[in-house]
Amino acid sequence: MKNKIIHVVKGRAVEMISIISALLLWQLVAEFIVRNKFFLPSILDVISASVTIFQRPSILELGSLAIEMPVIFIDLLHSLLHFSIGMVAALIIGIPIGMMMGWFTTFNRMFDPIIEMLRPIPPLAWIPFAIIWLGLTPVSAGFLIFIGAVFPIIINTFTGLKNVPKVYVEAARVLGCKKDRDLIRYIAMPSALPSIAAGIRIAIGVGWMCLVAAEMFGVSKYGLGFKIWHHYYLHQMDMVLVYMVVLGLLGLLIDKVLRYVIDEHLLKWQAGVVR
Repeated sequence: MKNKIIHVVKGRAVEMISIISALLLWQLVAEFIVRNKFFLPSILDVISASVTIFQRPSILELGSLAIEMPVIFIDLLHSLLHFSIGMVAALIIGIPIGMMMGWFTTFNRMFDPIIEMLRPIPPLAWIPFAIIWLGLTPVSAGFLIFIGAVFPIIINTFTGLKNVPKVYVEAARVLGCKKDRDLIRYIAMPSALPSIAAGIRIAIGVGWMCLVAAEMFGVSKYGLGFKIWHHYYLHQMDMVLVYMVVLGLLGLLIDKVLRYVIDEHLLKWQAGVVR
């Protein structure tokens, strides 16, 4: 057991040294070169601000129930709500559309011009319509995240089904799998799953980046993205960096969990003989 721990520590030594060196460089540059907390707070300033945020209480209202907790946890819950609305909608809409486009040529001809026209439009350009259509609600924030996330899912799902080897489909038909529904379920989907999983990973990254823009127009008084702009207007740049770090760490955690689920469950067969 002891040898295993030593092996893990040695294997992570490079990463640990890299992170510590970056933090020390940040502290030295902020303290001795920039010397202005508004332009670049030091790592010690950020640590002090993070302690303040975790100690600052606020009230989370759930109907008639009121729960007191640190304000950053309430911000986190609101951001996860907005993100979940957008990502769930992107998965529900993006995967079926991508499957239909990849399997049926007619659907591809119908949807491809529309998607290629809408895809280059930045999610921020949809903010006025999000406010008009959905108001200042969590759904409008989720809508912007949906806009950013849905197109990678559609394109990767379409690519995955389009590239299913024809020999697989012909072999399945010879063995009695005649209906398109069965061919998609048993042949196309398993073959396209790596491409779909890659699209979902890309969509999560894009959607998470859209979170700040989705919350900056005041859908609620909480949220990680909203608080970045709120503290910027107050010139509290140490607080801004705290929320930026939380966004980065949470995005990393979401990606790690998704990669674990994909690699260990959905695509475990791709690892082959050598692990």
